[in-house]
Amino acid sequence: MAKDRLITPSYCFILAANFLLYFGFWLLIPVLPFYLSEFFQTGNSTIGIVLSCYTVAALCIRPFSGYLLDTFARKPLYLFAYFIFMMMFGGYLIAGSLTLFIIFRIIHGISFGMVTVGGNTVVIDIMPSSRRGEGLGYYGLTNNTAMSIGPMFGLFLHDAGVSFATIFCYAFGSCILGFLCASLVKTPYKPPVKREPISLDRFILMKGLPAGFSLLLLSIPYGMTTNYVAMYARQIGLNTQTGFFFTFMAVGMAISRIFSGKLVDRGKITQVIIAGLYLVVCSFFLLSACVYLIQWNDTVCNILFFGIALLMGVGFGIMFPAFNTLFVNLAPNNQRGTATSTYLTSWDVGIGIGMLTGGYIAEISTFDKAYLFGACLTVVSALYFKLKVTPHYHKNKLR
Repeated sequence: MAKDRLITPSYCFILAANFLLYFGFWLLIPVLPFYLSEFFQTGNSTIGIVLSCYTVAALCIRPFSGYLLDTFARKPLYLFAYFIFMMMFGGYLIAGSLTLFIIFRIIHGISFGMVTVGGNTVVIDIMPSSRRGEGLGYYGLTNNTAMSIGPMFGLFLHDAGVSFATIFCYAFGSCILGFLCASLVKTPYKPPVKREPISLDRFILMKGLPAGFSLLLLSIPYGMTTNYVAMYARQIGLNTQTGFFFTFMAVGMAISRIFSGKLVDRGKITQVIIAGLYLVVCSFFLLSACVYLIQWNDTVCNILFFGIALLMGVGFGIMFPAFNTLFVNLAPNNQRGTATSTYLTSWDVGIGIGMLTGGYIAEISTFDKAYLFGACLTVVSALYFKLKVTPHYHKNKLR
């Protein structure tokens, strides 16, 4: 029996749109601290507050964006959010004061929260349900690819002496191309839905809360890694290019997407997530142990450091499309947006907690203790998923 067709012009266009959006996003991530410090002469604490406005704004809008996407036509909302996201790069070019920059940063975060939920929901609409896990895996791979080359390209431009205005223009241009690709996506007709009374389950997928809690515990150490792994390496005396940690992590995610989506489509969603959890548990315990390994042999520790990144990438890479599919399978078709926003909100909340707790633990102790704490959280997440989430999912799944 022939497989349902996954690769269509619309699917390719939305993959390109997602890659170009995230490329513009990741290109600026390592550059903005330099920009705020050099252009506005802000201190480190102020830089942290300004940059966190983006995450907080995205987090606040996610539940509402899911409701809007389930209630109204999805593509126009997706394009509107994409357009606002794109224009904020132009806003950075004209922000002459820190206050105006913060306002643009908040608007940028709101549009990011909306456009990411919109993109995830639209791509589910245009792919066959029989290949949803595989399709979501490739869709997520575009983000991972952007994550692996965007920061390196941004730092390359900055180190080469390229002006901040030019770097902003690169990000702006990337999103202009992405917006054009997004506008070419053809979505199926969505009949008008009956306006149901406003209730909590229109903003949060209540059946997805157990899985959301497991995902939240998992994203706390992930948040610590994305923000503090370079500082951790410096603290323990690891002399290496820590930027390649994220490249190896992205490579691991890319490798995992080749086979994990197909396993998800065969119904092995919970088995795939559990396997990913085991890999992630091992990787975080090994990461926390680097402080001791480097005292034994720094060459071995260097190799292991990047091996951990690869292992972590494989673990998270096989779990991302599986978790996304799990949330969607718990929701009726008219609540796909709510399911996606609940999935992303759980992840974002954990990332935020990881940023705060990682810095706090490192301040009163050391980063290796922070990663040891994160490793323990992954064990709790794995046990909770196996004992609570798995039976809950099999009891409540709709497809």
